[in-house]
Amino acid sequence: MIIDRGVMRAAAVLAVGTAFGHPFAAGAQTASSGQAYPTKPVRVIVAFAAGGFADYMGRSIGQKLSDRLGQQFVIDNRGGAGGTYGAKLAADGTPDGYTLLVNTAASTVAPSLYKNLGYDLVKDFTPVANTVSAAGLFSVLASHPARDLKDLIQRSKGRQLNYATAGVGTSSHIAADYLLRVLAKLDAVHVPFKGGGPATIAVLGNQVELLYGSMAGLPHIQAGRMKGLGVASLKRIEILPDVPTVAEAGFPGFEERSWVGFFAPAGTPTAIVNRLNQEINQALASPDIVANIKTRGMQMHPGSPADFARFVRAEVAKWAEMVKVTGVKLE
Repeated sequence: MIIDRGVMRAAAVLAVGTAFGHPFAAGAQTASSGQAYPTKPVRVIVAFAAGGFADYMGRSIGQKLSDRLGQQFVIDNRGGAGGTYGAKLAADGTPDGYTLLVNTAASTVAPSLYKNLGYDLVKDFTPVANTVSAAGLFSVLASHPARDLKDLIQRSKGRQLNYATAGVGTSSHIAADYLLRVLAKLDAVHVPFKGGGPATIAVLGNQVELLYGSMAGLPHIQAGRMKGLGVASLKRIEILPDVPTVAEAGFPGFEERSWVGFFAPAGTPTAIVNRLNQEINQALASPDIVANIKTRGMQMHPGSPADFARFVRAEVAKWAEMVKVTGVKLE
């Protein structure tokens, strides 16, 4: 698959202890306003519904920021349109550090899919920090007759296969469309939701046959309610050793990972961005978050705002090519 893994590997080697050159200690003054930051609650817009990948990281990091900085980081779930609804709300926010956006790889897919987003990801946002990434996972109800992804594809020849993701225009949507419709040549129909949580519920309720997303359905697989058919990583993952890779289903080199990052409206003072970056990186290093990330099959990606900005630009270019290959078009 043409999804580039080099940028992700480069981000992964960054150490949490990297010095970012920020001017802050606890209670320090902002360079722009002369007032301590934060002095009031911070709105954290999560661009997907509760219960999914982005929501989990937004809430986990948000709680740590609240504890560390002494002000509430209030989670505001605004799912819809593959993360673009929440992104537009955040883009319109005042660039003072009191509006943040939590979004996924979907944010870098959207510029190639929508003609009128109402915002420009590169111009209207300042990347603050990347957090984690997770491989895509195909899963179905435990009672489904398919043994693995290869078996499901064979069983789906000549019929319609419905699959659920966290939303239209997400990286999961494009990657699944590429695999199922372009490579496997199935009559695959996308059923989008406002987040991984609602998508998982739909499959558990037998409303949609197949689920695909960033470790989507993992707790239900571990509980025996669902079963994993294929993971979009180059080798099997430790927490699901019995689930084959997509490559084992006959698609060598296929890999897709989504990620969760924090953004601020463009123009947010550099001093505030740098402090938030440092605090997010330190939150990622917290023992409880490290343990939870491991049990959820995720990888950490700490780094500076400049690192994340370079990564975002590379992702925009990568997904533009993927959208071109699949031919997916949205208005």
